Amino acid sequence: MGKVQQFDISLRDSRVIYSPGEPLAGTVTVRSAAPLSYKAIKVSCVGSCGVSNKVNDTSWNVEEQYFNSTFSLADKGTLPPGEHTFPFQFLLPVSSPTSFEGPFGKVMHQVRAVIETKRLSKDYKSTKAFYILRPLDLNEIPEIEQQNCSSAVKKFNYLLVKSGQVLLTGSSDLRGYVVGQAIQIHTELENKSGRDTSSIVASLIQKITYKSKRVVYDLRTIAEVEGAPVKAWKRAVWDEQVLVPALPQSILQGCNLIHIDYYIQVSVKNPEMSVTLPIYIGNIPVNQMRLSLSASQPTPPTVVPSAPPEDSDASGTSHPMDSVSIPTKCHSQQQQQPHIPFCYSPELHFPGADDEGQSVGSLSHPALCLSTGATVPYFSDGAVVPVPTASTLILPPEYSTWGYPYDAPPSYEQSCDEPGVSNGN
Repeated sequence: MGKVQQFDISLRDSRVIYSPGEPLAGTVTVRSAAPLSYKAIKVSCVGSCGVSNKVNDTSWNVEEQYFNSTFSLADKGTLPPGEHTFPFQFLLPVSSPTSFEGPFGKVMHQVRAVIETKRLSKDYKSTKAFYILRPLDLNEIPEIEQQNCSSAVKKFNYLLVKSGQVLLTGSSDLRGYVVGQAIQIHTELENKSGRDTSSIVASLIQKITYKSKRVVYDLRTIAEVEGAPVKAWKRAVWDEQVLVPALPQSILQGCNLIHIDYYIQVSVKNPEMSVTLPIYIGNIPVNQMRLSLSASQPTPPTVVPSAPPEDSDASGTSHPMDSVSIPTKCHSQQQQQPHIPFCYSPELHFPGADDEGQSVGSLSHPALCLSTGATVPYFSDGAVVPVPTASTLILPPEYSTWGYPYDAPPSYEQSCDEPGVSNGN
């Protein structure tokens, strides 16, 4: 660096995670081996979002800025040889969105420092990234404690000959969850045909929408559980659960370029049919009182989708429907691997060589869950205790599909405006 031997930014108490509206304080340190003439020494606090159509491309097609504050540490002079420290403090806007990093875009927050010299080519620069967490309180979402349910009907054909129809119904116990919480999935399938169905699959899927020059959808299967096929003329019930791993929260409040949706999809390949249950993943769980009130209310009657008249087999004889329970064939979250826990409290550093032997968790701070993939640390608060989720099988795998146009699953709001029944043909 020439005359400058050290030029870096340190945040007070080594913090890297902040909440909107909090003060962010730190120091800029400059150490030079010789006198250093400068026009100005400045520090800036910047929050922005960039989106591109290409994977891991930092030449953003579309950008938006949330804040950009600059503070002058020193105006025109000469720094004598030695080490010099300049304190600074910024107030983070209450509207700051949560930090996020994905393959097609980022919500970034940084502190930048610059020493402006007489020759622009000799300017010295330093940056320090930090994260903002703007928690999503699930209790602020209407009807979040209600059961989520959807149904579909499909005719079962074989070699152009009608074999009957299949009715698929899927439901979840809530419409919103936090990290470490289990999503209870209830599935019913009525096979009113003379053929066996294929296996039933329930998946937790993440859909990230990047609003660039063209809309890009990034879809990831987070966890998957597979149930056995349903034999002909059988009515089957299948109950399973999926643990919510460390994932970004739904809705990056304050960000207009990136939107995150989650949903449970229950599907059958043969006949090809599926139901979609949009859900929220937040930071503050549904209040227990709301859950108790919801449980005390009478359960509304199950809505059975309208369907064609019940088909019979080729001989014209109808069959009684026997009820069975579907066994689970495999579950991606049951194959745990040895791992290092990824739960940290806000006052701690990220895991590294210096963190060995350091205790984790804090009674006065919400627990943080550090995940990989398109995420930064996200926390859960309340009665639900986050579970370490370093298993590679329950974090987003390294694959994605994107394109335009793409028939993406509906959002929660869209599903509320549409009929809850879909009939296959």
